[in-house]
Amino acid sequence: MSETDTDIKKRDRRAKVIGLVGYAVSRFIGLTLRIKYKNIERVDEIVKANNGGILVTWHGRTLIPANVFKGRGFWALISLSKDGEAQNYVFRRYGYQTIRGSTGRGGVKAALMLAKKVNEGGVLAFTPDGPRGPTHKVQEGTIFFAQRSGRPIIPLGLSANPRKLLKSWDSYMIPRPFAKAAFVVGDPIFVSPTATDEEKTAIAIQLEAALNACEREAENMVGLTA
Repeated sequence: MSETDTDIKKRDRRAKVIGLVGYAVSRFIGLTLRIKYKNIERVDEIVKANNGGILVTWHGRTLIPANVFKGRGFWALISLSKDGEAQNYVFRRYGYQTIRGSTGRGGVKAALMLAKKVNEGGVLAFTPDGPRGPTHKVQEGTIFFAQRSGRPIIPLGLSANPRKLLKSWDSYMIPRPFAKAAFVVGDPIFVSPTATDEEKTAIAIQLEAALNACEREAENMVGLTA
């Protein structure tokens, strides 16, 4: 059964309310965090040197970077799901430019558009294990963007203490207000335009290891063990 105009309006209003609340809460938390950075200067250096880049962190650790990179016009890929409506509202409020779609079935056009934006010098903020997991497992989307655009992948590791880990597939991390937080930037990873399937698989494993290493370091910086 197709949606009526009334159903669509109700869904849009609900997404806007959820998005507004989500933004307000996450922004308040972000403003109170005491963040320690490691190699944060690398982000601008790498992006400038390569005329674009792809920032990646695990799906469950996006609250801190969303705040840190607020208002910089970075790009994000937001799913067409009902949850994606609220997420799109939140990211727009944070100053991100968004394209709706996915890197999977039915999302080829959106993925190609984003790769083009990165190739033109844009910065993509991406979660390589999203949107549904498995958690901490790099999917093909990140490798696709890097290969297609010729721009580097920049791994980010985040942590906070104290915090709440939700009982979701990604164990989404919500720092407590005024928590200590850590933000670690790893070395850039490139994907050759002629990379074979075997080489891309190896790069995905390399990226997983880099992200996990950055996250472990961030955990240690706030007094936690990964």
